[in-house]
Amino acid sequence: MVEKSHKHVSCDACAARTNSLFGQFTPDEVTKLNHHKSCQFYKKNQTIFVEGSFPRGVFCINHGKVKVYALGDEGKEQIVHIAKAGEVIGFRAMLSGESYKLSATTLEDSNVCFVSKDDFLNMMDTNISLRNSLIQELSKELGERAIFITNLAQKTVRERLAYSLMILADIYGDEPINLSREDLANFVGTATETLIRLLKDFKEEGLIDTQTRKIFIVKREEIIQLAGGHR
Repeated sequence: MVEKSHKHVSCDACAARTNSLFGQFTPDEVTKLNHHKSCQFYKKNQTIFVEGSFPRGVFCINHGKVKVYALGDEGKEQIVHIAKAGEVIGFRAMLSGESYKLSATTLEDSNVCFVSKDDFLNMMDTNISLRNSLIQELSKELGERAIFITNLAQKTVRERLAYSLMILADIYGDEPINLSREDLANFVGTATETLIRLLKDFKEEGLIDTQTRKIFIVKREEIIQLAGGHR
């Protein structure tokens, strides 16, 4: 069950908005956005939207992290993206008029703002910066998906883990990577048992350190080389 946030987040005071699709809004446009959006608090592991349902609008992450994933034939998740504060999710299906092809679930307690489909489309009609941001985001995503598919097909599991750790290090910033082993395995695209064994190898080689489920990058350049030169 989704709970109302105890703290309504104002768009003009939202630090995450600067790096979102709404980052170039004028003060008047921010006021309008603030009027039309609502805020909701999601506990860890709560679903934001599910594959097969139809979008009612878009979700902008104010605080927290969200995994976006597809389900395989046997119910195994393949995580294709981890969204952080400032990212807008759910707009691709809404723009296409189709049902969601992916699901989204919180990885930690998160505050998420919602803008209805009608309000978002009205903003697109009147806001050039929003349209340009959407085009850039869709183009960027197309390139990232191509790299993602290539990695799954051509890299070894060890190389994919290194590549994934670098992506996650960028997402988590100054914080340690904090994912369950199952979620990390589903991001890398391997079995949990294999993931645990490789993490142990990485730790013994001095590439990473771990404290319970938290992962600290120790030798970034070595991991980048192992990943194939990512970043």
